[in-house]
Amino acid sequence: MPASTSPRRGTERAAPLNARRRWPLVLLGLIVVAVAIVAVLPASLIGRFLPPQVRGEDFSGSFLHGAAGKFTVNARDAGAIEWQIHPLALLRLAAIADIHWVKVSFVIDGTVELDRTGATARDVRGGGPIDNLRDLGVAAGWRGTAALNIAEVKTDFARLQSIQGKIEADNLSSDRIADGSGIGNYVLLFGEGAVAADGSLTAGLNDAGGPLEVQAQIRFSPATRLGTLSGTLKERPEASPALRNQLGGLAQLRARDSAGRFPIELEFSF
Repeated sequence: MPASTSPRRGTERAAPLNARRRWPLVLLGLIVVAVAIVAVLPASLIGRFLPPQVRGEDFSGSFLHGAAGKFTVNARDAGAIEWQIHPLALLRLAAIADIHWVKVSFVIDGTVELDRTGATARDVRGGGPIDNLRDLGVAAGWRGTAALNIAEVKTDFARLQSIQGKIEADNLSSDRIADGSGIGNYVLLFGEGAVAADGSLTAGLNDAGGPLEVQAQIRFSPATRLGTLSGTLKERPEASPALRNQLGGLAQLRARDSAGRFPIELEFSF
């Protein structure tokens, strides 16, 4: 009898098996090609994704690892920024980037993740002289240095959802307080539950040495742009005469406790 011309059973199994084995390699090849294409795109392409109130100039490098020598936010000088994008995150329609931001001598590093639902910043660390932020309208009239150590902050693009970490301020002074004399060092702490359901933000404020003993809370409402500082104050021996005079006026309105502290309740606006 003539030999059968039908494929052998082993051959029937080998073809699909080989195809299954090749598929991961094909997928990996497509990913490599996609990353290679994105890697050669110019850094200036980032400008197309910026909101209208943000503008970038003096771009260098690539889309994945680039820099902008100048950024402006609402026409205010916002310094320079360098970024390095994690390319694999783009495959799931998200963007993760390591950020290095510089405004004169104020430097911040962190990781930012963006997707369709919002933005998350993690491991935000850095700091510098507060007056370097004057162009951005931050802490106008204040002097000293600030250090940020924020574990995580989340937003849905409409409002702040959560924040955990702390901001330390050293050698603070202001022309509007105690004739510009130093008022000490402070820690602003954002704990779990710092952001309420209505979007209001609460942080603990304590001194870290200096002429004032402070134990207080700061509450801020984005809806009304009003905040309150409530807690207790007490001058220390190293307080300047000008600072003592200002505190004396406040203390006359509130009775001191047995430790010499007196309560305060101040309102401010942003």
